[in-house]
This record gives sequence, C-alpha cells and structure tokens, in this order.
Amino acid sequence: MVCAHVTKKRPARRGAPALMSENALTALSPAQPPAPETDSPLILALPKGRILKAAAPLLHRAGIVPGPDFNDEKSRLLRFETNDPGIDVVRVRSFDVATFVAFGGAQVGICGADVLMEFDYPEIYAPLDLGIGGCRISIAQPRDRSGQEDNPNRLSQVRVATKYPSLTRRHFAARGINASIVHLHGAMELAPVLDLSHLIVDLVDTGSTLRANGLEETDVIAHVTSRLIVNRTALKTQPERITALINRFRTALASPPAQAKDHTA
Repeated sequence: MVCAHVTKKRPARRGAPALMSENALTALSPAQPPAPETDSPLILALPKGRILKAAAPLLHRAGIVPGPDFNDEKSRLLRFETNDPGIDVVRVRSFDVATFVAFGGAQVGICGADVLMEFDYPEIYAPLDLGIGGCRISIAQPRDRSGQEDNPNRLSQVRVATKYPSLTRRHFAARGINASIVHLHGAMELAPVLDLSHLIVDLVDTGSTLRANGLEETDVIAHVTSRLIVNRTALKTQPERITALINRFRTALASPPAQAKDHTA
C-alpha cells in the first residue's frame, strides 16, 4: 500500500515544476517585440562650443532651426524643439555626444572624429563627414627637451598627459612604446611644465596655445573633422526617418551657403 501511495504522488511532483517553468517563460517572453515609437521626434545631439557654432549654418541649410531658447546662454534647458515637429535637439558636452547616440539617448548626432576614435563604439555608424571643426590630434613636448633621452621614438616607456587615454595608448603601443597615462580634462599644456608628464596628446588648431606655453608639436596622430553619426539600431528600426535626415544633411553639404539678400530699392 505504501508503494502504491508513493507511485501516485510522483507524477504530480514532476508536473509542478514544468507548469511553473511554462508560466515563467510566458511572463518573460513577450508575444512580439515592441514597435518603434515613430510618433516621437528624433533626437539630434549637438556638441557645445566651437563645433556648434560651425554647425549652425549647416543645420539651417538642412532646414533644422532650434527654438529661440537654444541660443540663449542663460537658458537652463538642454532639450529644444525645432521648426520640424519630427526633430528635437539636445545640447551636451562634445565628449558626450557619442555616448548619447551609442546608448540610444539620441538617434543622431554631430561628433568630432577624435571622440569617435577614443571611444570606438560599435553601435555608431558615421555616414557623413561634415567638414567642420577641422583640427588635429597631436603630440607635443617642451621645446627644451629635444635630446635623445626625451625622444619618444627612442623610449620603451613614456608618460603622457591627455584626455584621450585609449587613443594615446593605441598610438604608442603600435610603435612598441608603453604609454603611462596622466588623464586630464584641460590645461594639458601645464603637465610637462610641472613635470606631470614628458609629453601631451591633445587637439591642436593654430598651435598658439602650445607656443605660448613653451611646447612644440612633434607629431600628428590624426586630422579631425566633425561627422554626422547615427545609432545603428535606430537606423534598422526607423530606416525611412533616419535615411531622410541623413539625406537632408547630404543636400545641405552640397548646397552653397546662403548669400545675404540686398533689399535696397
């Protein structure tokens, strides 16, 4: 009788976990993936500072005009509507544009190639070189350290101050040099003067700041311009909208800047 009693209970015990597993899978697995929110405006991430000023005429030619608060330096807003109800813009630090786009906070952005090289996000597609914000990423050292012992090409290890740690390490590693990084976000030119580093790697435009602080440019790592960047997932889920926006920028690049009209009679 005991054996018969146990035999009856076993099927019930086997069935219970299977039922729980099925319920759990049903709860965790939606019937279909959510559809993209096509009614929401696309977010265009724009960098603060000199690139934003250079991008303003291009945005205008692309038919994108942010609201009046966008140019108000006293405004605390960070997200702005535009004349196009399908596009909003956000204004963020230049180094953050790529991160906003890579993680889907913005679908599209304008970003310097230096930032793209530093972070190397696989989620980002850069279809257009906008040809603005031109400069270069360079190596610089004090003018009075030109001896053999300070030549980075003759060293196996060198200390470098930079805001581009990943890019800098890759550059020196390709030359068989171990770069010890001093990670700074500004005032890079002070690092060699105050013996924080042997060299700096930084953005250079005219080179006047280097010369004013007793430094000289010794090598150019890369020439930099700003790019239109796109989140790859957004391009797959909203191809028509994203492609249309890319084409607006492509047309704007091909269009000459508008000339001032003469309204005299």
